[in-house]
Amino acid sequence: MDRLAGIALADWRAQAREFEFRGHQLRYWEAGQGEPLLLIHGFPSGSWDWHYLWQPLAERYRVIACDMLGFGFSAKPRGHAYSLLEQADIQQHLLQILGGSHYHILAHDYGDSVAQELLARDLEGERQMGSLCFLNGGLFPETHRPVLLQKLLMSPIGFLIGRRFSRERLAANFGKVFGADTQPDEQELDAFWAMIEANNGPAVMHRLIGYMAERRVHRERWVGAMQRTSVPLRVIDGAADPISGAHMVARYRELIPQPDTMLLEGIGHYPQVEAPEQVLAGYLAFRDRLN
Repeated sequence: MDRLAGIALADWRAQAREFEFRGHQLRYWEAGQGEPLLLIHGFPSGSWDWHYLWQPLAERYRVIACDMLGFGFSAKPRGHAYSLLEQADIQQHLLQILGGSHYHILAHDYGDSVAQELLARDLEGERQMGSLCFLNGGLFPETHRPVLLQKLLMSPIGFLIGRRFSRERLAANFGKVFGADTQPDEQELDAFWAMIEANNGPAVMHRLIGYMAERRVHRERWVGAMQRTSVPLRVIDGAADPISGAHMVARYRELIPQPDTMLLEGIGHYPQVEAPEQVLAGYLAFRDRLN
């Protein structure tokens, strides 16, 4: 497969549309046709994370992505009690606005937890989810290994850590979680930083990090949903990720019936950026099998 071209951040940002959720202005992107495929991004960045996959997926599916509340180019209200449950509400609200009932999900990191909540709701409700594919993320609190920055953001001085966060610290942290041979280049780091910095994002990072405690609160419901659902699941995971790499997949194989997993050797926490061709091939094979 040829190297995927990707989309420059300025061009990506220019294609953004807006919707409102509980008085907050959020940015979203849409392309393609058919059943919706929600692309749900991770912490601490935004939907541009999917830029390499965006056009290839849009050629086959109706792709939809939003910068969730507190992320990317969406509103980042100060003092807000950010919640994964509210982020799931946002995804459902956007689907309702765009007129998509039956849908699919491709999620990463923080987005994995939002997707787990949507899966639990699907099990309890109208069964509208067609498939769910996870990239690297904390599917099980017991296997999640937070980096020092995340630990500091959760601490009593978290608000100070967030305010002092910089592009240099971003580069240092991303350098530790990307694969040794797939490190982000300066242009990519500039783009990641632009998403974080927008709308004074560092000032709310310590509030967003509360998702790690939420994962523990909802673990039984979310893991139970993965164990009981009839929705086809796949994990595509960068094995070299110190946060949620091969060790997370080993736990997934222990707990989930008939586990469908794909390990990408040498790839770190951002497989859709580090190895987009492999992720695309793995995702398309997963979807083609459902037809």
